[in-house]
Amino acid sequence: MSTRLGHGLVPGRFCPPHAGHHHLVRAAHDRCARVTVLVLGSAADPLPPAERLAWMRELHPEALVLGADLAGPGTPAFLAAVEAAVREPVDAVVTSAPYGDELARRLGAVSVRVDPRHRVHPVSTAAVRADPAGCWDRLAAPVRAALTRRVVVLGGGSTGTTTLARALTDHYRRRGGVWARTRCVPDPGPGGGRGRRYEDGAGYEEKAGYGCGPVPGAGPGPRSADFAVLAQDRAEREEEAARAGSPVLVCDTDALTAAVRHERCLGTADPGTSAVAARGRHHLWLLTDHRGVPAGDGDADGLRAWATARLLARLTRTGRRTAVLTGPHEERLATAVAAVDALLAEGAHLTEPLPERR
Repeated sequence: MSTRLGHGLVPGRFCPPHAGHHHLVRAAHDRCARVTVLVLGSAADPLPPAERLAWMRELHPEALVLGADLAGPGTPAFLAAVEAAVREPVDAVVTSAPYGDELARRLGAVSVRVDPRHRVHPVSTAAVRADPAGCWDRLAAPVRAALTRRVVVLGGGSTGTTTLARALTDHYRRRGGVWARTRCVPDPGPGGGRGRRYEDGAGYEEKAGYGCGPVPGAGPGPRSADFAVLAQDRAEREEEAARAGSPVLVCDTDALTAAVRHERCLGTADPGTSAVAARGRHHLWLLTDHRGVPAGDGDADGLRAWATARLLARLTRTGRRTAVLTGPHEERLATAVAAVDALLAEGAHLTEPLPERR
């Protein structure tokens, strides 16, 4: 049995972290009494260092996870930054790469090489950045959530948003593999299925998605505070779905829709709901046009036309990537699939910013 060491150091950029990185940390715990994980990064990286730091802290709560701002492993700046960041003596440097030997020598520690040929977990950071979907099962939940391409289907009431969102979800599920886990987050707002915090029925219903009348026996009409709460509720449910789903997540409406609903119902903009919309991590918006779709009961005063125009104006003004869906359902679905496929073909923009050895 090998001698158990005291303090182990696992350095790396973890950009993004994958199963091989987590194997290193587990191996360090097996060999060392306590472990420090050092997340290296700079503003030039494709994933923010603060985000990677948060991921590693969530995934390895038993370790001390620190951050250091530097260029890359193996350089003189790297060695100096590690010495500055880790203030206590290090007994072992745990890596899978040759640079660990020099770092261990500089720190007066032993070098522990773990799976240098990547046989236990045949994955690399370069492979993940080149093809996140192909490495999906080797990524942890918070990393998958960050790399998921989030697609919003939105539109005025009775324009087929829910039908289209479900059809789009089914299309990607039929691809099989990791795509079979594609999720659709339903509209949590009144009229689209209340959010979890409104399941007691004490609220209101929006006829055709943009009406504002109270439901008999269900209390008064909408309050301003309701919209931001519902928007935040859906943001949390989207995050849960992205952690467990496929490389694409379909969202039936989003916080932007809630902001427009607030404007329609209460006649003013809502800073709270707009703030939730601004923090969203969506990548593509599919707007269902009201023309050519039979009107529902709530469109007597042209609410659908107003909502379509207002949503399109907001999408355009804020520079959101948008595709307008027109024609019969089959044509709308084909347009939506083409737009999503184009988004997925671009990848997650995880370029190789700096030379890296792992």
